[in-house]
Amino acid sequence: MKLQTVEYYFREVLLSMIRNRWMTFASIGTVAVSLFVLGVFLILVMNMNKMASSLESQVQISVYINDELPEQGRNEIERMTRDMKSVATVEYVPREVALKKLRERLGENKKILDALGDSNPLPNAFLVTVHSADDVKKTAKAIADLYGVDEVKYGQDVAANLFELTHLMRLFGAILMGLLLAATIFIISNTIRLTVFARRKEIAIMKYVGATDWFIRWPFILEGVGLGLIGGGVSAFALRNFYSAMVEKIYESLTFFPMVEQYPFMNYVTLGLIGAGIVIGILGSTVSLKRFMEV
Repeated sequence: MKLQTVEYYFREVLLSMIRNRWMTFASIGTVAVSLFVLGVFLILVMNMNKMASSLESQVQISVYINDELPEQGRNEIERMTRDMKSVATVEYVPREVALKKLRERLGENKKILDALGDSNPLPNAFLVTVHSADDVKKTAKAIADLYGVDEVKYGQDVAANLFELTHLMRLFGAILMGLLLAATIFIISNTIRLTVFARRKEIAIMKYVGATDWFIRWPFILEGVGLGLIGGGVSAFALRNFYSAMVEKIYESLTFFPMVEQYPFMNYVTLGLIGAGIVIGILGSTVSLKRFMEV
């Protein structure tokens, strides 16, 4: 491609954007707003996933062992539990430590334990966590079959409801993202189509004087790239500030709330929005030109 041709393309893009400045402004605004809304929902979905994963990771399996079991038997249970592929961590909690933690949790109400005197009704136990929430049930069953294990608990009803909720959150987020992305492409394609429609006579004249299809297409495609690039950049800038303010506000009152770290997450989101803007601009220009190229 000749340098003069490239200069012509960019000059045409610039002149077109200036000549149709209100349409240009509307297109950039549509891209920016649509991608900003898409980005907000992406952030919400990612943080919903983060919260769901955090809740799932807090599900522990409590393994209560027989009080009469010797230390060798207890060590064997720990070894066999650690060897399970689904197990992430195993922590031994002696009955004395369990009673101490119970007193700390009760706080001012710990006096109710004074009636126990020197006796300790709590059993020795292991606290087990797994790599995936889906492994909790089968892992608990496998541990329960080990010799010396009296009982295994993991809050079956609560865990089942929790896992169902987190699965629904992820499914809802994915569907919502898909619908919003489709709506964004539709809106932007139609906005760019208006720009092409306003110049349909110019396209027809160029066709009649012998201009090739790609010679006509390139300025519109580059214009679509420019609109998408600027709109994506504006939306990314606004979204970075929005997420920064949101994180700061939430952490003021909920310090330990599980949120996706701003960096490098927002860097990826920025690149994604700008890239999406460019791709959508190209698609919108290509689809919109198809009708008017048939002269």
